[in-house]
Amino acid sequence: MIELDNRSSLNVDEAFLNKIAVTLTDKEIELIITSKDEIKSINKEFRNIDAPTDVLSFPYEDMPMSPLGSIVISSAHVQELSKELGHSEGDELALLFMHGLLHLTGLDHEVDSGEMRKEEARLIEEFNLPKSLIIRTEEK
Repeated sequence: MIELDNRSSLNVDEAFLNKIAVTLTDKEIELIITSKDEIKSINKEFRNIDAPTDVLSFPYEDMPMSPLGSIVISSAHVQELSKELGHSEGDELALLFMHGLLHLTGLDHEVDSGEMRKEEARLIEEFNLPKSLIIRTEEK
């Protein structure tokens, strides 16, 4: 289900991420874990934002047998946020993966009426994860 390209030293529990993925899709997902510099470059090229970010999602065209899309996650953000928020790198990676995956399924917290937040909360409870990206942002 997940095609992993880990360009970092992060330990990835691919089986756990696959459990999350199969709750939302039966399609393959490309997951790239990369450096802050590389995600900054990707963010600039595809979103015209010259800054690093934590997670990017790139949905593919919906065709038979095509992957759902690609998720790119910054290993530095995983490490920094897990320390800052007091939970494991694995939990932070799972939260960012979940966030990216929900975007691949067509949800968008920036324009929806809370649907993505509700689905993220459901998954967090189901997989016993700490507060999500959306919840943390809403609390600021």
